[in-house]
Amino acid sequence: MQSLSYFTLLIVITLFAFSIVQSKKAVDETHCEVCIKTIGTFFESLTDDEKTNPEKIEKGFKKFCSKIKVDSKEHRLCYYIGALETSATYAIGDLSKPLSWGIPIEKVCRERLSKTNPQICDLKYEKQIDVNAVDLNKLKVKDLKKILSDWGESVDFIEKSEFIKRINEVKDKYVKPAVDTNKKDL
Repeated sequence: MQSLSYFTLLIVITLFAFSIVQSKKAVDETHCEVCIKTIGTFFESLTDDEKTNPEKIEKGFKKFCSKIKVDSKEHRLCYYIGALETSATYAIGDLSKPLSWGIPIEKVCRERLSKTNPQICDLKYEKQIDVNAVDLNKLKVKDLKKILSDWGESVDFIEKSEFIKRINEVKDKYVKPAVDTNKKDL
């Protein structure tokens, strides 16, 4: 009987330790990055009085969103939350109330707003490709097209080799050469 309770205690401790390890998973910094950055910028613009009043937060966020560039990730976030005239939903309360209570922005975005609309956390900023540091042959055609279109160059090629050739032809016009840090000053 004594060994049975010892065994049960051992299982309980093992499960408890396992649950602690599982709860300490690293947070993906790109998860909800648009939401966190946009709401962080907005929240910093508020006065201390406004930060504790849900109605003022809602009104301020609508005003903030009305000034954001259309077709940007931030504009899409405002649409999802319901801060635009054209928004199909209205989830500003899920933003304003927790913020007024002092809940961290990361928690508001990743837990509260993503429950209402999971698309909020799907918004991500596009990463810039360092042409000097990457092997162009290993990139997808989609990425090669993006490099050229970001530079304002024509992208009407068919073959991957044509994209790579064009990037190499115009690269010096758009990208500064990589600095060799191995060279020592004489």
